[in-house]
Amino acid sequence: MKKLSVTEKTKVKRLPKRAFYDFETISKILDDTFICHIGFVIDDQPFVIPTCYGRKEDKIYFHGSVGSRMLMHIKKDSGICLTVTNVDGIVLARSAFHHSINYRSVVIIGKAEEINKPDEKAETLKVITDHIISGRWDDVRKPNEKELKQTSVFSIKIDQASAKIREGGPVDEENDMNLNVWAGVLPLKIVSGNPVRDTVLKENIYLPDYIKNYK
Repeated sequence: MKKLSVTEKTKVKRLPKRAFYDFETISKILDDTFICHIGFVIDDQPFVIPTCYGRKEDKIYFHGSVGSRMLMHIKKDSGICLTVTNVDGIVLARSAFHHSINYRSVVIIGKAEEINKPDEKAETLKVITDHIISGRWDDVRKPNEKELKQTSVFSIKIDQASAKIREGGPVDEENDMNLNVWAGVLPLKIVSGNPVRDTVLKENIYLPDYIKNYK
């Protein structure tokens, strides 16, 4: 099992027993969703922007318009903090104080690198697209030269990272255990609904299996 180096920036200080630093756990959490939040600072003002991403091996890839303030800033000062959170349930305790959330989260800190070569940009956009819905890239028209020029693509290596996981039921005080209050966990998950056809889609185009069976 590959372990990442623990640094002062990635070391979990609050409830360290919930921390994980192995690449397998971190990559599994990253693969279970496709929305991250990227934190950066401009003129002492912190910003956190949600965006989609894709993972391939030990790198996270994200993209946006060349006019994006976030991406223009990252070009000049590439230090970022990228976070991902999967919420698995609401933990309902007998006291308000001990309510919690079951979650799996990852924090990645490092320098983002811009990808400039058109063929590498296209390959990266494939990674992002197929991370969100596997198989889609092979079906669609690929970005043309103009579209690639309008798109900025970045990567960040998963080497300064940590995961934090909370699971299980409530942890109540001993003298609260006899309270007449329901306690336990309400599981939560994201599920896909029934696909909705575009109103101008040709009648002879059928729903692909990768959409029909999406999980």
